[in-house]
Amino acid sequence: MNQDRARVIEDFPEKEFAPLPTMETGAKICVRNQFLGDWSSGFAVAEVVHHGYRIQRLSDGLVFPDVFAVDDVRPERRQEPERGIGGSHLDRGN
Repeated sequence: MNQDRARVIEDFPEKEFAPLPTMETGAKICVRNQFLGDWSSGFAVAEVVHHGYRIQRLSDGLVFPDVFAVDDVRPERRQEPERGIGGSHLDRGN
């Protein structure tokens, strides 16, 4: 029986396994919505665990008990400030 189990494990190439976490605790992140497939911001990594993360909702500090897969979490992208009112401008020294 051990031989059969070893053979089955060898049949799976290493790339088929889930990727390891690369973000650190406290990193601001977006989380994939499992129902709609879109991304929601307003979260941070609360804990890094094997092959995933426990996340914290920033609005109220709630830490979710579930482990989120590495593929369902990505770094939050900072939005560029709008140009125009309050945006950057060149001082031409008039």
